[in-house]
Amino acid sequence: MKTQKTIQHKVTSPLVNMGPIKLRQPLPTEGIENLDPFLLLHHYGPYAISEFNNPFDLGPHPHRGFEPITLLFKGEQLHRDSLGNEMVVKAGGVQWTTAGRGIIHAEAPTKEFVKKGGELEGIQLWLNLPAKDKMIPPNYQHLEDAQIPKLFSDDKKVQLNIIAGNQSTEKGLIKTQTEVNVFTAIADENGQMEIELPKNHQSLIYLLEGEILVNNSEILKKGENQMITFNQDGNFIQFEAKKQSTLLIISGAPIKEKVTQYGPYVMNTQTEILEAMRDFQQGKMGHLY
Repeated sequence: MKTQKTIQHKVTSPLVNMGPIKLRQPLPTEGIENLDPFLLLHHYGPYAISEFNNPFDLGPHPHRGFEPITLLFKGEQLHRDSLGNEMVVKAGGVQWTTAGRGIIHAEAPTKEFVKKGGELEGIQLWLNLPAKDKMIPPNYQHLEDAQIPKLFSDDKKVQLNIIAGNQSTEKGLIKTQTEVNVFTAIADENGQMEIELPKNHQSLIYLLEGEILVNNSEILKKGENQMITFNQDGNFIQFEAKKQSTLLIISGAPIKEKVTQYGPYVMNTQTEILEAMRDFQQGKMGHLY
């Protein structure tokens, strides 16, 4: 039986400082520590990148115990990591890093992009790993826009990009460790769509651009409320674009384990955090220069 998920929270996407850059952080935010299994959602940009302004140059840094995911909406970034991967992620593309027992990676706009200039905008999502998978070998997956399965609304006004998980007849190509859906959507004015999400999943819809009506009841508008989370009580959500809009829809089966987090490490205990710091210092997560 089809039942609509009810709305749990509606929140803004406040600007926070991350070193030299300002970005939007709707998760965690006041009243929402995490949305198990999702730990963090950063919306960065759009930044006007040029030779005179390049704030989003993240040098080599480690991760352990979770999956940092980048969804790029504008511009292009170079990804490098301690596994030897070196990939250019372009608008519409995705990089899905499984940090596992440890990886060092770096992200920055490509030299060519900095030289010609343009806008850079993306989402960074942190997806937790269960205790049994926190020390699996690290891995990196990369998808270009053309590789991502797409679904269209009946009137062709909404394009849904299936990055991970499945929707209707389409299945995402990202191999996930847990049960998770990651979709992005571009909707023209008056475009509408229903999205099926398992009842047990924690889920949210985040607006990057435009204005949408969610479940015929709540408005999300850029610069005002930009994220809605849902209760685990139905199996679909619905939205309608009031103007051209770009959005992210994610859902996942909760892991229901204690989370101990320190900077780039997400483990279950304080001891494991100390071990991660020691292993990084001893070079056990590899090297990247």
